[in-house]
Amino acid sequence: MAGLKSVHHIAIICSDYQRSKHFYTEVLGLEIIREVYREARKSYKLDLALNGHYVIELFSFPEPPARVSRPEAVGLRHVAFEVEDITEMVEALKAKGVETEPIRIDESTGRRFTFFEDPDRLPIELYEVAN
Repeated sequence: MAGLKSVHHIAIICSDYQRSKHFYTEVLGLEIIREVYREARKSYKLDLALNGHYVIELFSFPEPPARVSRPEAVGLRHVAFEVEDITEMVEALKAKGVETEPIRIDESTGRRFTFFEDPDRLPIELYEVAN
């Protein structure tokens, strides 16, 4: 049996397509690979890349149910991105109107991390990698 090689992508369903498209492309800076409107589903599908690698599939569907985010529920907990300088990234997000939690230290690794939310309150983590 061939083993897993890597995570191919993360699928996210949003409630307001234009708002989420703006957030993921203009605020976070992900690159658009392709955007398709699927008439039969009344749904957009937006494929997004980070540094040339396909990472997020953003969907819109008519009237999707709300996702339980807090208190934490069973299922996918959050999406995490590596950053080289967490302080710089937090400041860049704040300049674009995105509030983050205070920067914390991972007790296991000693690395700095923080969380913020996308427009639908999906938790997103920034995790600082070694310089």
